[in-house]
Amino acid sequence: MDLNRIFIKNAKPTKIGGQAILEGIMMRGAKALAIAVRLPNGDIHLTVEPLKPSGKWKKIPVLRGVIAFISSLVMGTETLTYGAEVLEAADKDNPAYQKDKLDLWMEKHFGEKGGMAIAMVLSVILAIALVVGIFILLPTVVMDWIKGLGIESVIALNLIEGVLRIVMFIVYVWAISLMGDIKRVFMYHGAEHKTIHCYENGLELTPENAQTFYTLHPRCGTSFLVFVMIISLLVFSFFGWPTLWLRVLSRLALIPVIAGLSYEFLQFTGRHDGAFVKACSLPGISLQKLTTKEPTLDMLEVAIAATNAVLPSHENPELDVDYWVGVQKPDGTLVKNEAETQEYIKRKSK
Repeated sequence: MDLNRIFIKNAKPTKIGGQAILEGIMMRGAKALAIAVRLPNGDIHLTVEPLKPSGKWKKIPVLRGVIAFISSLVMGTETLTYGAEVLEAADKDNPAYQKDKLDLWMEKHFGEKGGMAIAMVLSVILAIALVVGIFILLPTVVMDWIKGLGIESVIALNLIEGVLRIVMFIVYVWAISLMGDIKRVFMYHGAEHKTIHCYENGLELTPENAQTFYTLHPRCGTSFLVFVMIISLLVFSFFGWPTLWLRVLSRLALIPVIAGLSYEFLQFTGRHDGAFVKACSLPGISLQKLTTKEPTLDMLEVAIAATNAVLPSHENPELDVDYWVGVQKPDGTLVKNEAETQEYIKRKSK
């Protein structure tokens, strides 16, 4: 792994960042958010929306990290859901398409829009419960059994718990990377990173140019998760080794603090590239070898379509910072769908 190809010397870091979804990518810029999804017919379904200006909280260290973490979790779930809906709508033209029983039950009792809203809320709650339950609470519960083996040192117990949490997370990421659909999501994740590298290095955004870069990037959300694991190990160590229930409560109470500190550290590493920063970033970058895969050129086309949609208006005057739903044809032309745009605006206003 050549760190000089990750921390590129003359690159100009940007605030643009994204998220890989099923057959697509979400990109977020300074003023707009875009979701690009590859449809079965080869078109790229493109959705763009303006972003609201950041509030005063954006200037408060740590707190801004907590709010950004919650916002990212909600937005990420919404993006995954919306991307799946776009693919589902495209698949309705397939004679073999059938809604599953859960979708039909939700629509019957809550209506189509109500069912989607409830499903999204439940998805966020489930995601939080799984992350907290598996990677925060389970390790500290397991440690009660390990302590029974005769380990009395508070430092050793906290260290083992932290290492156990990190190992569990790595094994989880490795396991899901073996799934076919997740592997394609990780390929789109690689396309996102390559495209951002390409833009930050001032090259024309083409699949061929983007393909020359690494799939690894220093400001990835994967690095944030690794920082969470490491910082939680350090923070939890300050609270000794109380009873199980006190440990569980302290872990839950400190999650916002850890998220905020991790966000600040990620921002710091994103702005600097010295030896210390590279050393701190290495665990997260190494884990990206699991969460990113080499994309195909057509995946890079999707990433570039999403990136172009969130660039400053002087760089891409074809798209204004306004709601826009349509498709990008294989020849690169954009075709706006007014009906879908108005429907999307109604959806976002609720």
